[in-house]
Amino acid sequence: MNGLALRPGGTGVQTYIRELVRAMARADRVDIAVVVQADAAAELPPGVEARVRPVAAGVRRAIEGLRSLGPADLVHGLDVDLPRRSTVPTVATVHDLSVFDVPWAFSKRRATAERAIVSASLRRADAIIAVSAFTAERALALVGREATVVHEAPSPAFAQPDAAAVERVRAAYGLPAVFVFHVGTVEPRKDIASLAAAARLAGLPLVLAGAIPDVRLVPPGVRALGYVPFADLAALYGAATVVAYPSRYEGFGLPPLEAMACGAPVVASAVTSLPEVLGDGAELVAAGDVDAWASALGRLAADDEARRELAARGRRRAASFTWDATAAATLEVYAGLGISV
Repeated sequence: MNGLALRPGGTGVQTYIRELVRAMARADRVDIAVVVQADAAAELPPGVEARVRPVAAGVRRAIEGLRSLGPADLVHGLDVDLPRRSTVPTVATVHDLSVFDVPWAFSKRRATAERAIVSASLRRADAIIAVSAFTAERALALVGREATVVHEAPSPAFAQPDAAAVERVRAAYGLPAVFVFHVGTVEPRKDIASLAAAARLAGLPLVLAGAIPDVRLVPPGVRALGYVPFADLAALYGAATVVAYPSRYEGFGLPPLEAMACGAPVVASAVTSLPEVLGDGAELVAAGDVDAWASALGRLAADDEARRELAARGRRRAASFTWDATAAATLEVYAGLGISV
């Protein structure tokens, strides 16, 4: 497996790599070797071979992914990237095609480079896994390749927190009694500006958790916690009055599903993969419609029973996704390429 995108902590793609490898190891149907950067080797579970490469980013990391990954019966690019040449079957997982669909969210240089890498890997892969039907449709439209849909899932660590854990994070982070919460890297396609405007209109504080590459993207008056430890996330979701996910584009949408698993009422954009993944477990609102978002947030914040009902639907929906099911479906893709599993 090419796991070079795995970083300590990390975002959705890194969660996919970490949890899929753990679930594959639990299944114990194939021997697994994962190519990782040196500082991410400790993220792998016991029994999985780490093939360590130097720590690198950007173009250097992409070049590492194009090299041979070493002896194997099958090569799986966990974040699309595949070696330039392979004498064994190859599988590429595509998480989204945002560099094609929303290039305005990236620098011109990054979008150009990633488009070339992604399209080349998808064309030469023997099989493609897409994390949602939406992403599979975009792969078919852009490179003419069919993909098998294999959904992601919340980590087993995401479950409804107890009251003591919630009170601990409230005190540790100085959280208000009532607030709207967003988790994710603060970047243009997450549309934090519209969410901040809606929260102001509803008279609700907005709290952000996640990396902030550019502080100018944090609207005035918004509380930004920055990157928070993974161990605190479930309790932070539990402390939130409403969790909001106003993204303009997603290939899957893991944070709102994680929030649902923790029993948080979720409001999300009705775009791309989010209706497919969240189903009736979240309230879906038109992306960028500040008035509609303010109405949804304000109504839920004021109605305890509505929040409880939405949270219950969310927990049921989130429970239908598991990493063991993701691993089993991935192994079936391998079997389709003649690999004994």
